[in-house]
Amino acid sequence: MRRFTYIFMAILLLSSTALSKESYHKKHKHKLLRKAHHKKRRKSTFLSKHLDKIYRRVLKKTDISRRALKRAFAFYKRNRIRKGLSSKYMAIADYTKSARRRRLYIINLKNGRVYRHKIAHGKRSGVIGGRVRRSSNRRNSKMTPYGFFKVGSKVRRTKKKHYRYLTVQGLERSNRKVGYPVRKGGRDVILHPAKYVNYGGRSHGCFSICPQDRRAIFAKLKKALLYSYTGR
Repeated sequence: MRRFTYIFMAILLLSSTALSKESYHKKHKHKLLRKAHHKKRRKSTFLSKHLDKIYRRVLKKTDISRRALKRAFAFYKRNRIRKGLSSKYMAIADYTKSARRRRLYIINLKNGRVYRHKIAHGKRSGVIGGRVRRSSNRRNSKMTPYGFFKVGSKVRRTKKKHYRYLTVQGLERSNRKVGYPVRKGGRDVILHPAKYVNYGGRSHGCFSICPQDRRAIFAKLKKALLYSYTGR
């Protein structure tokens, strides 16, 4: 009888030890998760403050549209992780300015430095050398598409003319089909170089840049947010 009592007590002791270990691990895991959450929150707050600082710096030293800049930074903050956007650069094509001006603004998100380049608008969006009067995300419109886009990460070549380009992908409901292949019901818009950009020429809706700027722009804009601002 005494032997059974000892065995029973040993079983109880082992069970209580196992339960205490399990509760300890659960409590420890909860602490780790809470700590990780606080760390992530602090990091997010720090990044948000840093981006606010960059925003003010860019606004102060450039003539970029305040409305466009504010929208771009707000969108970036909300979507940088979910959309996998570059942490290094973002770009704003301010089509409220003349095509003869350098209206593509590439912003360094680390130090606020701004690089400016020429960019064409769509044939039916405005006159040669002028600014965008109309914009559209519809297929065959030959107008400049509007809204937020993510630039592709791989440089490709066109089949006919063999020039290099980067894909773009619409990030909003209004432009989600822009950048999709035509065979899938999309609008075939890309970021590519073209000689006519130097003279204020127009595209069929693509984000066309000067050939001499291709290397510099492509190197910065892979996976970057591109805001096509047409005043809408």
